[in-house]
Amino acid sequence: MPFGLKNAGATYQRLVNKMFARQIGRNMEVYVDDMLTKSITADKHANDLRETFDVLVKYGMKLNPAKCVFGVPSGRFLGYQVNQRGIEVNPEKIQALARMVSPKTLKDVQKLTGCLASLSRFIAKSTDRCLPFFKALKKGKGIEWNEDCEKAFQALKDYLGQAPLLSKPETAETLYMYLSVSEAATSSVLVRQEDGIQKPVYYTSKALLPAETRIRVYTNCPLKLILQKPEVSGRLTKWAIELSEFDVEYLPRTAIKAQAVADFVAEFTEPSVEVARMMVEQNKKIFKWQLRVDGSSNTHGSGAGIVLTTPEGDSVECALRFDFKATNNQAEYEALIAGLKISTILGADEVEIFSDSQVVVNQVLDEYQAREESMITYLELARELLERFKEYRIVHPQRRK
Repeated sequence: MPFGLKNAGATYQRLVNKMFARQIGRNMEVYVDDMLTKSITADKHANDLRETFDVLVKYGMKLNPAKCVFGVPSGRFLGYQVNQRGIEVNPEKIQALARMVSPKTLKDVQKLTGCLASLSRFIAKSTDRCLPFFKALKKGKGIEWNEDCEKAFQALKDYLGQAPLLSKPETAETLYMYLSVSEAATSSVLVRQEDGIQKPVYYTSKALLPAETRIRVYTNCPLKLILQKPEVSGRLTKWAIELSEFDVEYLPRTAIKAQAVADFVAEFTEPSVEVARMMVEQNKKIFKWQLRVDGSSNTHGSGAGIVLTTPEGDSVECALRFDFKATNNQAEYEALIAGLKISTILGADEVEIFSDSQVVVNQVLDEYQAREESMITYLELARELLERFKEYRIVHPQRRK
């Protein structure tokens, strides 16, 4: 392949598609020079790898050992974290957004929208959420970062702080698509159902053009007519032809079981009205004890701060300084563990925990995976202490300016 050829990427993709034609989708995924060998169970992984290596040997292709990882339960592929639960957003991108301060220049807003564009598949109704940023960019060379922009910015931080997870659809599984149309955008979410729980697979959102925002809809149930009686209106026939190649069935929206998904339309998916109601009640619950912990580390040392508030409103404050080297995440775990021990000693049975570390919170909630041995040890100890409480909730409060 000549160096510098403009179509080299496409040519190489056709090459690897032909090489791994029998494996792609079954036990392998390939995008240009990124290759992923996957196995449903660990005992099949060696055979899947052998099949991949046989193809590589056959075509004389070599791998860079420094860029290869084998036998891992999760890994990064095309910028996303892939594991047995599904596809997760790259934690580094979420942390970068969480640390980002409010934009002050046009370049700052462009940087923000570029960052959000790479995360759009994880964000419900992303166009509607980002609309204030797009309006700010239309001002010309100068921008006007107003209150609406700041509210949207902080709301996105809160939303992405929950570590979005996209589920993996199974073969021959029925998927459901929910649609939402606002004054500025059309949005959809593709979901699958597992054990009565609806889980998102993919989010899409598209801004309406100025001409499209002025369209008036007079047709009743146009989607139903397209799929069931396209002959009723000639204008709908072409859309019926476009959709005929897919196995699509129209279903009217029922009472809120799936409506909670469409309100991605409520911006998240829930199994039923009852579960949604229980979650709302859980969020409204006022815990008797409140524990706030924070740890930090720098070149001068590390330490932690703990504030425990009793049901009577009294506060127990404690400051710790560690005589050993610790990273920021280790210091945060030390603060959490010390706070839990103090809460147990004082007889707390229900506690609401506020931790400044997004990593610690999501690892405890099993949203992030602990990889380093020290972090795994910390996580196991924290969970062991949490089991002593009758009920608890751990959250990561967003910093606001």
